[in-house]
Amino acid sequence: MGDLNRRHLLGLGLGAVAAANLRPANAAEGGEGEAHGISAFGDLKYPADFHHFDYVNVAAPKGGMFSTIPSYRAFNQSFFTFNSLNAFIFKGDGAQGMGLTFAPLMVRAGDEPDAMYGLVAKSVKVSADGLAYRFTLRPEARFHDGSKLTAHDAAFSLTVLKTKGHPLITQQMRDVISAEALDDATLQVTFSARRGRDVPLFVAGLPIFSQAYYAKHPFDESTLEAPLGSGPYKVGKFEVGRYIEFERLKDWWGADLPVSRGANNFDVVRFDFYRDRDVAFEGFTGRSYLYREEFTSRVWNTRYDFPAVTDGRVKRETLPDETPSGAQGWFLNTRRDKFKDPRVREALGCAFDFEWTNKTLMYGAYLRTVSPFQNSDLMAEGPPSPEELALLEPFRGRVPDEVFGAPYVPPVSDGSGQDRALLKKAVQLLQAAGCVMKDGKRMTPQGEPFKIEFLLDEPTFQPHHMPYIKNLATLGIEASLRLVDAVQHRARRDDFDFDLIIERFSFSTVPGDSLRPFFSSRAAATKGSSNLAGIADPVVDALVEDIIAADTRVKLVVAARALDRVVRAGRYWVPQWYSGSHRVAYWDVFGHPAKLPKYLGVGAPDLWWSTAKSAAAEQAK
Repeated sequence: MGDLNRRHLLGLGLGAVAAANLRPANAAEGGEGEAHGISAFGDLKYPADFHHFDYVNVAAPKGGMFSTIPSYRAFNQSFFTFNSLNAFIFKGDGAQGMGLTFAPLMVRAGDEPDAMYGLVAKSVKVSADGLAYRFTLRPEARFHDGSKLTAHDAAFSLTVLKTKGHPLITQQMRDVISAEALDDATLQVTFSARRGRDVPLFVAGLPIFSQAYYAKHPFDESTLEAPLGSGPYKVGKFEVGRYIEFERLKDWWGADLPVSRGANNFDVVRFDFYRDRDVAFEGFTGRSYLYREEFTSRVWNTRYDFPAVTDGRVKRETLPDETPSGAQGWFLNTRRDKFKDPRVREALGCAFDFEWTNKTLMYGAYLRTVSPFQNSDLMAEGPPSPEELALLEPFRGRVPDEVFGAPYVPPVSDGSGQDRALLKKAVQLLQAAGCVMKDGKRMTPQGEPFKIEFLLDEPTFQPHHMPYIKNLATLGIEASLRLVDAVQHRARRDDFDFDLIIERFSFSTVPGDSLRPFFSSRAAATKGSSNLAGIADPVVDALVEDIIAADTRVKLVVAARALDRVVRAGRYWVPQWYSGSHRVAYWDVFGHPAKLPKYLGVGAPDLWWSTAKSAAAEQAK
């Protein structure tokens, strides 16, 4: 019924992907040459004189409108509302789409797992030790008011994001020592010796702001004044909490660069906001917006029978999702005493019947999530390899013994909805953890009635909670569901004011510093971080650093699998589900590349376009 894959995805960067031992492709070590891009573990696919990415339609017509509801969020954004046009700080609910208004140094290639090519930056040169990146900026780069975009603006942007940006940004920039303009055209970014492998690419994908503009405006405040941008779109009409439109600049300075050809095809990109998903669906059937990615299997299987689908005016497609799926589930807040014992956390997992939920509520559309690196080669399987054991042995006695065997996977139920064997195991685990029964109620080890509150911001997911809550009641645990609005949900999430909360996150195929906000002890104590479970384990910290320090792909995989084993042994979350495809529906006014790139999902709206006939029709409305 409900699929949090992608919808509740936490953004890990604006176009940034993780990379290891970054260096310019085809450039000698020691910075003897400049390159047009950066990659990890190998050369770039595209040569310096490439014309466009292989997967785009360079003949795509320009024009028309793309309208949708938010399907992804990053930093302070919400799916349901917005009250600020500053989407890169902690305060406020940032508007979707603000990244369209800014140009970064580089953008990623959708058909490579770890490569970026120059946009504002014409080239990059890396020092021999890999700690200094010198970017040469394009002289034609401009802000929307016609003023020149210089290295001073880029240096200011990186500095202000590191010091005043959203916690997810500041955490990933902690290994950025400095960003300085050597002259108008040259930006040098210096990193610490143990910087994460993905930090340079994260930096290259961040927005560039106007230093002059922010000399007159505070950066770290919410605002409804459109900031001065340099990207392909600018803020158009908007109504707070209801919709926002972005208008394409017909004379954008970067339109004919190789990384831009075939992209940014719509004259207007619009995001509509609904507080209720059922109402949002009705809005789509009434053509209030034109494109929808469906995250609810019940709706996909039962409600796409309205006349526009039947007569072909609305098209449906199931597109493959080949990207790592990541972790999805109910995260338990171990900052609270009642969840500190892993036996308690495992017992709570035994009470969730995925097989019944998938069959009864979700049309059997999903697979069980088991790992933070789900659907990738970083996921641990079977006994540890000798190389994994070499990393794990120093921690023997400090981690559960199961870490040295097959990794933990959630138990498979009998599909009845109330598997007696699993509930019996849950009782045994609770008893062993000191959670005894008293007067018909389960008590915490602290002697208080065991109560749990699930925090939720969408009524669509209530049916998934009810049978789970019923099973918890059979264990003597009093569980309840608290449905709050989007603003309160985000505030409580950022303050770690919850018992259990649903979230999903994923990493690239070559993660590095991006792991710290999710797993490190430091992030556990940082409000607004993504370490929702409050994981504060020196072993986890050490393995994260091993991943960051890996200097080959082989070492990276080994360290990631070792981390996976330890995290899964901690039972920090009750795993939910994932899907290997994107379900999209759209009014028949769009075209898209026949083969979408592997690492950009559906590529909408970036790579899609309005058909000539429909674009004229939309504009005539």
